[in-house]
Amino acid sequence: MSTPEPSAHKGSGQEPGGTRPSRRPPAVTLDTARPEGGGRAAPGGAPAPARQWPMLSVLGATAAGLLITALGYSRVGCLLIGVALVAAAVLRRVLPSVGMLAVRSRFTDMVTYGLLGVAIILLTLVTEPKPWLEIPFLTDAVRFTVR
Repeated sequence: MSTPEPSAHKGSGQEPGGTRPSRRPPAVTLDTARPEGGGRAAPGGAPAPARQWPMLSVLGATAAGLLITALGYSRVGCLLIGVALVAAAVLRRVLPSVGMLAVRSRFTDMVTYGLLGVAIILLTLVTEPKPWLEIPFLTDAVRFTVR
């Protein structure tokens, strides 16, 4: 007894011969969609770095932030990392095609990059000693929980 091959016949839920379609996944996937905006950011004839400039700019800023942090300037380095993530969210929103910066849907990428960037920036600004941003209720909350 042979099992029916998966086919592209859709709609009725049955194969043309009257048998039920196979529930097995196809051996070869032909229609996997790329993320929205996942195309090249430059024409195909351009060199590889030029085609992926949005991703390379975000990675470059993040690497610079990590280097600055390693050199002893942790606040400035972490701020640069947070700004790089916020810039990734802006690039994802503004540009129609961002190359490898597109991982999921446009909305999910924007929210993920934006929230992580803002969280890193806020945590950097309130880091002790001598925080650059004072949040009054945060001091009370820490004093209440740490007692």
